[in-house]
Amino acid sequence: MLGAGESGIGAALLGKQQGWQVFVSEFGGIRENYRNELIEAAIPFEDGGHSIDLILRADCVVKSPGISEKVPVMKAVREAGIEVCSEVEFAFRYKGDSKVVAITGSNGKSTTTKLTYHIFKEAGYDAAMVGNIGYSFARQIALQPAQWYIVEVSSFQLDDIHRFKPDVAVLLNITPDHLDRYDYKLENYIQSKFRITENQAQADYFIINADDDLIEQYLAKHSTQAKKIYFTMNEQNMRSDEGGFISNDEIHFRVDGEDAGMSIHDLSIKGKHNQYNSMAAGISARIAGIRKEKIRESFSSFEGLEHRLEFVTTVRGVDYINDSKATNVNSVWFALESMNKPTVLILGGQDKGNDYNEIMELVREKVKAIVCMGVDNAPILSAFGDVIADIADTHSVKDAVKAAYALADKGDVVLLSPACASFDLFKNYEDRGRQFKEAVREL
Repeated sequence: MLGAGESGIGAALLGKQQGWQVFVSEFGGIRENYRNELIEAAIPFEDGGHSIDLILRADCVVKSPGISEKVPVMKAVREAGIEVCSEVEFAFRYKGDSKVVAITGSNGKSTTTKLTYHIFKEAGYDAAMVGNIGYSFARQIALQPAQWYIVEVSSFQLDDIHRFKPDVAVLLNITPDHLDRYDYKLENYIQSKFRITENQAQADYFIINADDDLIEQYLAKHSTQAKKIYFTMNEQNMRSDEGGFISNDEIHFRVDGEDAGMSIHDLSIKGKHNQYNSMAAGISARIAGIRKEKIRESFSSFEGLEHRLEFVTTVRGVDYINDSKATNVNSVWFALESMNKPTVLILGGQDKGNDYNEIMELVREKVKAIVCMGVDNAPILSAFGDVIADIADTHSVKDAVKAAYALADKGDVVLLSPACASFDLFKNYEDRGRQFKEAVREL
């Protein structure tokens, strides 16, 4: 196992259980809880570097998704012709007769995964939420197998699949992201996302966003064996009698000739992007045989993700919203699209070469002030300096919250939706979001 994060440790535990001779190699340090798990399971490991001679004796290398193909150990493994698979691929081989709903997309996959899992659990199904959210797929199979696995799967995890075949695959959307891992070629990233359906058969389902141009362009040239079911904002874009659509403020999803629907105003999570997410989750649930009444109830009772358009509190008539998980410009577009009050927007972090023109129209329409929060705020100041009159330049979360407080009036909303990675000032986006919430509560 290359890498000793959640996926690496989960794969190691499953491998040991299945009779493999397992060795875990971590280039950095291993967290104490994971180290203790390996010791307790009597699994040999190393950290602080890779013993390449030992690794090259492997029959199979399970690679953690964060490891680049460009690092020396991966170059050596590839040159040796050793099989490489991702943790979701390795886990899939031991799932037995259980069913898999796999969800990917550039944005919204965590919310859709959690919502789908919520519906399955509320319906009384034996289900587990795994993959890029919660426990690793492999750990769940090793320690607490379920009949249904709701799997959030990233492009990095899909890169190293061979047999992974979901019964239901969901592709929410595709926008440019992580291009540094794909030779800066968008087509390589798109191909990676579409690997979610490459092993599917005619009995499987592929749920697709009909409104996404990149998805449509790819499908025009490539086929899938799975039964395609589309979801769309416009009923006119429906390709068949089955699928999801919005009509007269009603969200619909039709499967097997039955139409299930409810008012979009009864959804517990708001915004157009969450209507897309809800259609995908609802179609998945109907395919699994869940009654439409139970789906409606679950849509109303669902609580969204922490750090994804998470309401924090109201201070002197100003709402504060934590959207720290918005680490790219497209995510910020979705966040702004759902705002219905004058917005003070907190942006910034480790810029990935963002093109802020994507959100310029929404910024002009909805944003009254911008607060930059990062080590280097020059890209944001340059992009919006001629568009927004009030821009504050800050370099800590406390200063950013104080600046936003000063710029906001009663009836406004302060939205943390950074569009950037968090690694300049924070451990990760969760750390950024929690520090933001703490600073707001100290106001």
